[in-house]
Amino acid sequence: MPETPVAPRMPQMPLMSGMPNTPVMPAMPSAAHGPGRVAISDAEFDAVRRFIRDAAGIHLSTAKKALVCSRLHKRLAACQVASYTAYLQIVSDAANTLERQVAIDLLTTNETYFFREPTHFEALADHARRRALHQQELLRAWSAASSTGEEAFSMAMTLADVLGCQRWEVLGTDISTRVVAQACAARYPMTRASRVTPEHLKRYCLKGVGAQAGMLRIAQSLRDRVRFAQANLMRSLPELGTFDVIFLRNVLIYFDLAGKAAVLGNVTARLRPGGLLCVGHAESLQGIAHGLVPIAPSMYRRS
Repeated sequence: MPETPVAPRMPQMPLMSGMPNTPVMPAMPSAAHGPGRVAISDAEFDAVRRFIRDAAGIHLSTAKKALVCSRLHKRLAACQVASYTAYLQIVSDAANTLERQVAIDLLTTNETYFFREPTHFEALADHARRRALHQQELLRAWSAASSTGEEAFSMAMTLADVLGCQRWEVLGTDISTRVVAQACAARYPMTRASRVTPEHLKRYCLKGVGAQAGMLRIAQSLRDRVRFAQANLMRSLPELGTFDVIFLRNVLIYFDLAGKAAVLGNVTARLRPGGLLCVGHAESLQGIAHGLVPIAPSMYRRS
């Protein structure tokens, strides 16, 4: 691949002044109790842990107290309450669905970047090639915890390379409505694109100019093939259809064994026979009944 600078090769995009602003996660301080910050007691921290476990199935370890404070402390001021106990009363009120979703969004970890764990994208490409030789129907891929969308668009770039204009589509879902909104905007800092090849940048991305300098946006040709929706993998899923490939990566590590089994059961019920499932390289399905055939580390096929 030629060593050509990325920026000159990317087509420019307009200033995007009409694009909706997407919320940005506040910076996370290193200490649990900064200036002007309300202290959280052990009992309140345990109550927050129960809240996010019941709401999303996520297991927060006892080492996450600083993270909880850094994510939630501004919401106490926004809701005009003086303690985490009072804030939990607000988000536990079934009538206050908006603030409840804000809390879930803030407590959900959303670290991601383009082409993370690249062996999975190689497996996706191989699966698409083999399937294209024998079937002409629509190929569907699912990024089951898509966060801000980099994984779903990386899947789309891979499928566009292999299948071109053939029939394929990608769905991205996440429990957080905040990151789903960011994914739909398809706009990212250039710093997130360090693993995107110059050829992919040229073909599938637009370069920001003026007020959008330092940003990129996914080209319309890919955005037309990718859609995003909110979904809680622990609950009954909306009607999503079935899929040939599912990425369920770096999700199971946040659940206990029962939660892992529930999520895996919900997700794999949507995997077509012969379909490919990829989990994170640091994750294991050991101890979970799943009925899948291991084909490589962190990769499984439904028989």
